[in-house]
This record gives sequence, C-alpha cells and structure tokens, in this order.
Amino acid sequence: MSRKNYTFTSESVSEGHPDKVCDRISDAVLDAFLAEEPEARVACETFATTGMVVIGGEVGLSDQEQLKNYMGRIGQIARDCIKDIGYEQEHFHWNTCHVLNFLHEQSAHIAQGVNAADNKDEGAGDQGIMFGYATDETEALMPAPIQYSHAILRRLAEVRKSGAEPSLRPDAKSQLSVVYEDGKPVGISSIVLSTQHASEDQTSDDIRAIVEPYIREVLPEGWITPETEWWVNPTGTFVIGGPDGDAGLTGRKIIVDTYGGAAPHGGGAFSGKDPTKVDRSAAYAARYLAKNVVAAGLAKKCTLQLSYAIGVSKPLSIYIDTHGTGELPDEVIEKAVGQAMDLTPRGIRQHLQLNKPIYQRTAAYGHFGREPDADGGFSWEKTDLAEALKKAV
Repeated sequence: MSRKNYTFTSESVSEGHPDKVCDRISDAVLDAFLAEEPEARVACETFATTGMVVIGGEVGLSDQEQLKNYMGRIGQIARDCIKDIGYEQEHFHWNTCHVLNFLHEQSAHIAQGVNAADNKDEGAGDQGIMFGYATDETEALMPAPIQYSHAILRRLAEVRKSGAEPSLRPDAKSQLSVVYEDGKPVGISSIVLSTQHASEDQTSDDIRAIVEPYIREVLPEGWITPETEWWVNPTGTFVIGGPDGDAGLTGRKIIVDTYGGAAPHGGGAFSGKDPTKVDRSAAYAARYLAKNVVAAGLAKKCTLQLSYAIGVSKPLSIYIDTHGTGELPDEVIEKAVGQAMDLTPRGIRQHLQLNKPIYQRTAAYGHFGREPDADGGFSWEKTDLAEALKKAV
C-alpha cells in the first residue's frame, strides 16, 4: 500500500539558468527550421559559458540552398534568445558574446530509418522508453511540488521583466518541500529560493523581502505556516550568474522539464529535437494520454510508458499503472489507450499537431502543466480525448 502521509520535494530553474539558456537557443533553432518547413529535421545542442555560445548537431531541409541560407541566421537566433532572457552583464551579453555554429546536415543513415519509403511507414527517430504522468492533486493534473516551483519562478520573471523588481536578474532556482496528508498536498515545510541580483550590497534578508510577497501570491492559501522554513539566497551574494557563473548545456534539466521526480523518466531530453524524435513527441503523447485518463475519471493517478525502436513505426509496448486508484483494471485502460490514439511517430505528430514552431516557449518552466495555446502550443495538455476513453472502456 502506498504511503499517505509524507513530504516530497521538487525543484525548478528559471529561464536564465545556464542550462535553460541552452534549451531556449536549441528550441529557437528548431522553431526557425519548422517555420520554414514543417517536416524539417533538427537535433540541435547548445553549450554556453563565459562570453561564448557553441551550437552543434544535425539539421535537414529538402531545399539545400535554403539550408545554407538558414545556417547564416543561427547566430542572430541565439543573440535574440539571450536578449529576451535579459543577459546584459559584462561577461555574458547578448550583443558581445561569441556564437559558434557547428550545425551540419543530418546523417543519411539516421534518415533512412526515420523517413517513410515505398515499403514502410515512417519509423521512430530512435529507440527508447518514454513516460507520461498525471495526478488529480492540482487543477493542471500535475504534482504540486513541481507545479508550484515553476509558478514561483515564472512570477519572479514577470516582475523582473516588467521593471517592477529591477534588482532581480535572470538566473534563479526554486525548491519546495510539500507536505502530504492522506495522499493530498496540504502545506509547505520548506521553501528554497536562490536568485541572481544586482548588487553585492544586497543581503539574503533584502532578497527575501523582495521575493516573499510573490511566493505567497502563487502558493495556495494556508500552505505557508509559521513552521515553514525559508532559505532565500542561503549562500549570500549571488551577483555573478548565468553562463558566466556556471556553464550550461542543452538537456541537463530533464526532471525539471517533466514531473519533478514524482514519476519515472525514460532518460531522453526534449529541447532542440524535432517531433520525429520520440524522445520528445512520444513523451508528449504519454503525458496527453495519462492526463486524459485522469480527466476522464478512470483514475486519480496514472503513469504511462511507451517504448520504441529506431526505424519501427508502432510502439513496442504500452504500460499503464494507476497506482491502485483506477476505476477499472489497468490492462483494460491500456487497451483503451492503444485504441484511442495512433501512437506511430506520424500519428502522434498529426494528432497533437506538432509540426509547428511551438517549442521555444517550452524551454523553461516545464513542458507539462501548462495551458494549451490557440496556435497549437502545449496541445498535449488538452483533455479532448477523455470522452473517447470513457467510451472505449
């Protein structure tokens, strides 16, 4: 029997965290190629350090001349991202940092496994396992610790960019330890918030005075109590931040990107990968299906796993665990899920409309638990499959 009373902790990092700067640039490159050609192939990696951004990986367009033209835009794409995030510090400035572009054409050997041909459907871009998860403990059907850790940093970014809090800087991390009673989140035992700031004269107490009202604003009423421990900038001064303070790399925040450790992770990162890569698209499909299982009332909690082989179109397996909360046996829900959605790579892309430039916005504050956008962004957060799942069981 699962525990009912416990404390669980998750963390988030801001858009100015070095790894998230890299995720943002990689996804901006992806969006640029998808805007040109919806079937573009992109696997873009970014590395950032003091005064420098290095971009590499594989890309592909059907028009080779257009591909050459796009290569010349990569540097400006990176600078635009850095500028929007807010880096204008001496050793990491959007206008003065060096941007090195080592992108090259996609491997023909990978392409032959992925691309459709006369005798086969389009295959998965790689082997692997992907997990989706949903729980009814928040309105977004996400685990509370990661959902509210993201919410804190999003709010601080808003007031930083609006000018309401001019001494805040882009690099930040949050961490919440959430108390559960009878399986439901009821409070916060500790709050950790570290944020880059403008002046070495600002103390931890000064920073707490700035951020505490916004933290209280986004957390549910009553969750912060006199017993809640606060750790705001616990090391003291945090003026040197971003890639100048610590190197960044695409794909190093996969738990922050997903469920904050509350669910398994297949291991594949998302950012910079076009949706033929099942590391990304099948993880989105798994979240979509798990969320719709919970939204349909078939379970209060659902973990869903998919597995794929490179060059093979259909998933090798579908697994569901409702953690003892299912209204029906898990194998019945598994069968319904397999019937409700085409889980081939092309089927996923078509169902969720993933061949669009919608990925830059996913690079910070989580790929899940967000509101679907009118232009198709976060389509995997829709609950439009709930009725079909109810009928299928």
